[in-house]
Amino acid sequence: MTNKHQLLIDSASALQQELTERGGEIDALRQLPQDLAEKMAAKGFYSLCTPEEIGGLAQDPATLYRVCETLAAANGSAAWCVFIGSTSQYLLGALPSEQQQTIMENTNVITSGVFADSGTARYEVRDGKPGYLINGHWRWGSSCHNATWISGGIHEVDENGDSVQSTNAILTRVFFKPEEIEILDNWHVSGLRGSGSSDYRANNVWVPSVRMASSIEQTIYKDFPIFRYPKFALLSLPIGAITLGMARASIDEVIKIAAEKTPQGSRRTLAHRPALHREIGVADTKLAAARSLLYSLNDEIWQHCQNNSPTVQHRQKLRAANVHMVNTAVEVIDKMYTIVGGSSVFESSCLQQHFRDVHVATQHMMVGEPVMELAGRVLLGIDETAPGL
Repeated sequence: MTNKHQLLIDSASALQQELTERGGEIDALRQLPQDLAEKMAAKGFYSLCTPEEIGGLAQDPATLYRVCETLAAANGSAAWCVFIGSTSQYLLGALPSEQQQTIMENTNVITSGVFADSGTARYEVRDGKPGYLINGHWRWGSSCHNATWISGGIHEVDENGDSVQSTNAILTRVFFKPEEIEILDNWHVSGLRGSGSSDYRANNVWVPSVRMASSIEQTIYKDFPIFRYPKFALLSLPIGAITLGMARASIDEVIKIAAEKTPQGSRRTLAHRPALHREIGVADTKLAAARSLLYSLNDEIWQHCQNNSPTVQHRQKLRAANVHMVNTAVEVIDKMYTIVGGSSVFESSCLQQHFRDVHVATQHMMVGEPVMELAGRVLLGIDETAPGL
């Protein structure tokens, strides 16, 4: 643990009270208030995994996870925006250096993006400048309302719409300015309301070639540890960390309520009930065990990535541990929400917020049950590469 790592965790902790107090405002807006997004950007949360050579903080994945865990204890939506923003900015390394410099002129830049290749790019020269005509529709565009640069996964096509491979590099992403795309007002949801995860789409948007990213493997950064680290782990473990933060906050909330609440028909507080004693003990232990597994595996694999590429077994263990973390967090939050009775439904309690938020987080494809199916296939020796892990 470095001093910078701890300072970033402390910065996230310092935001918890404000995030808690403004939770209603965040949900009502259905996106982060811009001042809050900018405050988190100023603390460096959006550039955690970006190499120093580009202008980022070059932290290890555990720092991102710990920041997300800490923020989520107060507000899952804020943590989710940091998760998406930082992993989007992490891919700046796949852009031409000219565009990297343009984006990072503001070291507190807020970024957003969707990894799915839900768009197409067709090569087209305009006014003598090479570029691409982009069409696409991207879903779950978290934090897009706050961002200065919004990216989307693409695949290159020819004039007939057939997929092609570029003569220079395989194109993977396009970086838009917000005014170039249409952000839809369709984020009306039960949980993670403040993440602003609206769809956005591009209709015949021409962008210069300099704003098209290739794959990291085709760049000078390919041997950096952060780019050796399993890509899909970096895109999914923040979800586990976020649910972990919400689950820990839910246990703390029940402990607080139990000390104050005297159930109807009883003369003693809820804290004196043996059934509660057991449930709290079990929940705390399950959560601690899942957390320990996730972070210890991450540390082990991060050390391996300093000099080597991860194995399929590394990817299998890390992704499976993350799904286990999410499932454990859901179980804990559901139990905490239920065990204190009607107190959990009021907006004055964080239990209703974490209950809503965690059940939306579980719908993300990166922590779905197919991940465990892939992990099982690796364990059984049926799949020796498992590119989806």
